Formats: sequence, structure tokens, C-alpha cells
Amino acid sequence: MPHIHTKPGQHDITVSAWIIRIVDSEPKVLVHMHRKHGKLMQVGGHIELDETPWQTLAHEMREESGYDISELKILQPTEKSLQIQPKKAVTHPVSVVSNTHKISDDHYHSDYGYAFIADSEPVGNPAEGESTDLRWLTIAELKQAAEDGYAFEDVVAIYKFIVEQLLSNYYQIDATQFSLEKP
Repeated sequence: MPHIHTKPGQHDITVSAWIIRIVDSEPKVLVHMHRKHGKLMQVGGHIELDETPWQTLAHEMREESGYDISELKILQPTEKSLQIQPKKAVTHPVSVVSNTHKISDDHYHSDYGYAFIADSEPVGNPAEGESTDLRWLTIAELKQAAEDGYAFEDVVAIYKFIVEQLLSNYYQIDATQFSLEKP
């Protein structure tokens, strides 16, 4: 989806999926070659006006990576999702990172990032028109890609934090515990 806010200094709200898979006892991270930026980065996108953040994340992962949310576990600080469901709200998972970054001289994205664990390759494929250049890289390989100028340094830093700090300290829970429905 294109930017919703187009006036100078405005922010769009985005979501990101930081997907990790253990291959031969080593964490590998999923990145794709972004069509507009021409650099390797995590999958994700703009929250559309008619979607919740969780709905956006589910559709962006499916479109950009081929993963359905049912194929993944999400890293969360507690073993279970919120036990008391609000009557007039839908509970979303806890993001592992949130940041605001500059997209251009006068436009920003405020992003909420969620970390996922995959046990296998996605069942599906990226949607038509999406990048098909998907790569599973080690942190060292991703760092080298950034040094070579074809990955964002922040992508390396965030994946490194998730792998080194959260992977062994957070719980892996079924991502379908969180509703894709609106309240």
C-alpha cells in the first residue's frame, strides 16, 4: 500500500515480521530484496486503513514470504497470550521492537516489529509482483551484506538482538492464538 500520509513530517504506521529458522543448529534469518530500496530487509508493510496491525502483518507475510501465520510461532515475553480477553477489544501480541525511522527527508515510518520462528520453508510463494529474492542468512552473512551495501545496518542490528537476546529468553507460542478478527 502507498503512503497514507503525504504531507511533510508525517508518519505512516508499519509492521515488520522478523522470521528466524534454525538450520543445522544455527539461526538463519529471512530477508528479501526490497523492490523499491534495492536492499535486503525483513518482510512487512503499511497498516492499511481497514486492517488491524495483526491483520496487516498476516497478509504482508503471506504476500512477501509465502508464510501463513499458522506456519509460525511468535516470540513473546510470557508463555500465554492475555488470559482475560477484553469484551470490546482484540488483543495483539507484544512487539519485540518499535522504532521510528526516516524514509525520506520529510517522511517517517513508525514500525512495530514481531519476531517469529519457522520450522520449515513456507508452504506458499510470494504473491505476484512481490520480490522473489528471499534469502535465509546467518547474522554474519547479513552483516557482510550490509558492509557490502545491499542490506540495511538496522536490519542486522535488530536481527542480531532478537537472535542473541530474545531467542533463548522468550517463549515460542502459536501465532494463531491472536485473533485476525476485528472487535
